[in-house]
Amino acid sequence: MAINHLNPPTGRIADNVVGFARTLRAAGLPVGSGAVIDALNALRLIDIGNRADVFTTLESIFVTRHEHASIFAQVFDLFFCAAEEWKNMLDSILLPDQAKKPPSPASRRVHEAFAQPGVFGERETLQEQEIRFSVSDRELLQKKDFAQMSAAEISEVTQAIAKMRLPQAELRTRRTRPDHRGARLDLRRTLRGSLRTGGEIVDIHRLGLIDKPAPIVALLDISGSMSEYTRLFLHFLHAITDARKRVSIFLFGTRLTNVTRALRARDPDEALAACSSVVEDWAGGTRIATSLHNFNKLWGRRVLAQGAIVLLITDGLEREVDSKLAFEMDRLHRSCRRLIWLNPLLRYDGFEPKAQGIKMMVPHVDEFRPVHNLSSIKGLLAALSPAPVQRRRDPLRPAA
Repeated sequence: MAINHLNPPTGRIADNVVGFARTLRAAGLPVGSGAVIDALNALRLIDIGNRADVFTTLESIFVTRHEHASIFAQVFDLFFCAAEEWKNMLDSILLPDQAKKPPSPASRRVHEAFAQPGVFGERETLQEQEIRFSVSDRELLQKKDFAQMSAAEISEVTQAIAKMRLPQAELRTRRTRPDHRGARLDLRRTLRGSLRTGGEIVDIHRLGLIDKPAPIVALLDISGSMSEYTRLFLHFLHAITDARKRVSIFLFGTRLTNVTRALRARDPDEALAACSSVVEDWAGGTRIATSLHNFNKLWGRRVLAQGAIVLLITDGLEREVDSKLAFEMDRLHRSCRRLIWLNPLLRYDGFEPKAQGIKMMVPHVDEFRPVHNLSSIKGLLAALSPAPVQRRRDPLRPAA
């Protein structure tokens, strides 16, 4: 039965659309209140007895990216399958545990969204949700260690990381482009323009130097000692990869793996699933010297050109310590513009570089920073801002 075109949808229909939008938002789709109003107005123009029409209508409003289509389809099936007015659809919808093919990587987000209170039963208003997650809770979450967070807190942190954007630190190149404020004269364009005025130079064209974003190279330790931080770090690297295309990402434990292409998928769960399929040494041992040697030999000249900034994310607990580690660190340091070591162990106030591997690595870094909570990640983004940063004289002193 079609909805009366003279009256807006009310009652259970409006509640279901609002709850559906809230579930999509919890699953990671950027659904705002404007989209909900558009959906309610659109449902007035179709026959809600036709499931395909409702699906297409809501999808055209709520889905703005191609990678969100599969998440929308899963949430739509599960949400409206549970609604009382859609009981005739129960036989035609396949639940995840009944599916013949394995669930997509985004299924975890979908099930977490349905696990939140207020999806079915009594509905929470957006104002009640904001009160429940108060300002004080947000401040505590900023400083809480990733390793001590619950599943719900990790979900909140993941959403916050996904919204982060890396500052566009620009590097000046030798190439030029037309720029009316440039300091160099563009003689060719100036003389060509004078042909239109009988050889008289009326307009003087200039050239300016081209600025390009500084390349970022991330080397992430995925050994067992870093397992509590690996997933969140990958979310962070995925966020900055989406914002800046000149980002290269390598994972290492006992071997080095290039996952740059895998993390280019727009959906974070799809990207992390692609990483899992190509990496074979998750949560294993650590061979920093061997991994750095392979990077310097095979990838250094390819990705460290044009003043790259290197982010080395590891606790420095080397499995096999020898003089080769100091040599490879020095080689890496000389090949890049800045080498920033991000170490979760700096979360301890009394941290001292007593491990042999850490002692050999510290003299070859420009900055030594903590990376164990949201505040430290935001501090890293500030450190990567366009403002020039001097090389630190005392790398043992942690950055603020």
